[in-house]
Amino acid sequence: MKLSIPVAAILLVSSASAAESKRAPLPPAYVEECGSCHVAFPGRMLDAASWQAVIGGLSQHFGVDASVDAKTLEPVRAYLEGSARRKPTAGADGQPLLRITETRWFVHEHDEVPSRLRPGGAEAVKPAECGACHQQAATGSYAERDIQMPRKGATR
Repeated sequence: MKLSIPVAAILLVSSASAAESKRAPLPPAYVEECGSCHVAFPGRMLDAASWQAVIGGLSQHFGVDASVDAKTLEPVRAYLEGSARRKPTAGADGQPLLRITETRWFVHEHDEVPSRLRPGGAEAVKPAECGACHQQAATGSYAERDIQMPRKGATR
């Protein structure tokens, strides 16, 4: 039996949405440690090499000492490396990227963001302020159905 293209497209989108909603919750240690300063980004946003580089540089994590003891770090490391993106997220120089916002897929996924919300725009949102548009970012969901662009002139 052949499916029509519209039916196949609906099935593909709904299965992708179902997969997004079935993702395991973020580990509490990760949310507590990393999510206390910024969104606890899902491990799938960087590859294992990038997460290893991030973890290896916690004493100088983007200008902040985010060091944690080994016992606390272990479940965080296990989660990030175990759920890491399979596609490489290295930069043009081959070095692991440390910023999710610099990955090729992030740039591609955000190419439709209105200019007023981009850096330098009148109502600019920092690229790492995921929750400004992704209503469920804190839970690790970045599904398109949960995106709501800030309204023009609205205050955050």
